[in-house]
Amino acid sequence: MIIDVHSHTWQYPTHFNDDFQLQARRARAGVEVDLTVRFDEYMAAATQVDRTIVFGGKARLSGLWVDDQYVASYVAEHPEKLIGFLSLDPTQGGWQQEMIHGHQQLGLQGIKLLSMYAGFRPDEERLDPLWSYATQHRLPVLLHTGTTFVAQAPLECTLPRHLDRVAIRFPEVKIIMAHLGHPYEHETVAVIRKHPNVYSDISALHYRPFQLYHSLMLVQEYGVWHKLLFGSDYPFTTVDASIDGLRGLNRQLDGTSLPRLQSDQIEALIQRDSLSILGLDG
Repeated sequence: MIIDVHSHTWQYPTHFNDDFQLQARRARAGVEVDLTVRFDEYMAAATQVDRTIVFGGKARLSGLWVDDQYVASYVAEHPEKLIGFLSLDPTQGGWQQEMIHGHQQLGLQGIKLLSMYAGFRPDEERLDPLWSYATQHRLPVLLHTGTTFVAQAPLECTLPRHLDRVAIRFPEVKIIMAHLGHPYEHETVAVIRKHPNVYSDISALHYRPFQLYHSLMLVQEYGVWHKLLFGSDYPFTTVDASIDGLRGLNRQLDGTSLPRLQSDQIEALIQRDSLSILGLDG
């Protein structure tokens, strides 16, 4: 079983302002990424995937806004494959009502936060109703952590250390920190090691293979392979490219005496039943 815990749906460029589109050209060095989302295109490069978690995103500061109804409609077209998450921007009025509507009326099964892109810290007390609601209704929460190409998005808001305080106060919430928090992987490893219900996905990392090797070696040395979940970050990259990249990491070490990543742990990561971990298998 292969579960992609990190993919997007939106209309590009309709759901983005001009500034975001311009800055998105820096998303991958030397590569201009087409952010258009097409389900058939996703599946063509996800030949082994069983289920996929999908969300849009809300971050007024950075110029991204995808209504939850759009996500719910996308999921309804492919219910055998897709599980939808709602998105929230707590800097904007009415976010608590959007949370309840997205969950209870639209049937979305988790929450996606873009803390840095929207300009808030996830451990701010104004978010307590969010974490309390997620606890009560057992909704997993996935947050972008790590770097960005958007100039106005404050890095301070994305540091993995902030989730430590959240997990101390709301220990029952299943939290997924995206992208292994790169380039702050050491903080991510410290947090997921400490808290039983905090995990990280490895989406959109395979195209920086030497950095990913070092990051996963840190994971290996701390013994937290089991806290990693597979994700792609489509349309920034694909499931098949992510799997191939993970399986090929040790090849770059040929001819060196550098330690190898454990191949069985890489396979276990790819095949992990993330839906059971997140309580979404029912």
